Amino acid sequence: MTATKDTPNATDKTSGWRGSREVWLASAGQALITSGVDAVKIQSLANALNISRTSFYWFFKDRSALLDALLQEWEVKNTGAFLNACSAYAETISEAVLNLIAVFHNDAAFEPQLDFAIRGWAHQSDAVASRVHRSDEIRLDAIRAMFSRFGFDDDEADVRARTVYLTQIGYISMQVREDRATRVARVPAYVKTFCGQAASDSEMARFLAGLRIESSTRSTKGA
Repeated sequence: MTATKDTPNATDKTSGWRGSREVWLASAGQALITSGVDAVKIQSLANALNISRTSFYWFFKDRSALLDALLQEWEVKNTGAFLNACSAYAETISEAVLNLIAVFHNDAAFEPQLDFAIRGWAHQSDAVASRVHRSDEIRLDAIRAMFSRFGFDDDEADVRARTVYLTQIGYISMQVREDRATRVARVPAYVKTFCGQAASDSEMARFLAGLRIESSTRSTKGA
């Protein structure tokens, strides 16, 4: 491979800890979130990790491969969270909507800052924009299928899916900041708005238990 500023020189020596694919990806993801895609550069990541730049090439062919891996990780994590939530067991549509809302309260399942960063990157790349559009459609399809499963006709399932999804993407795009108590207090009203049915006390209790929030902290249900 011919050496360039982003490829290793044959005379370079790799010494010490090389890191791992996960370490390089995590550092790249943090750079993307903090400063945008232009900050995802091999030398900058190596400096941040205090690892030889040549170590990068044990795990990735080049910077393009790293960027593609970032997109794949985003698709698996964030889009995968939608698919898992929408197909999760639920006895009622209100419980199903709560399963989906829970995703947005769990950064381990769905990372909003990563979604925001990827969408920012899409403004600079038609290829990335295409992948974002595809992921949006996959997510919407999953939410539509969730509503259809509970007897909503195609048109209503589509509109309700868009209401749920575009509300959340709006939160991400506007970078809305709310304390957790405020977010949780609004959940019952969101459920009723999204599906036309209020969540039962037992459904809310399970939702809150999943968030490790004591049920006594929630506001009275209704909208």
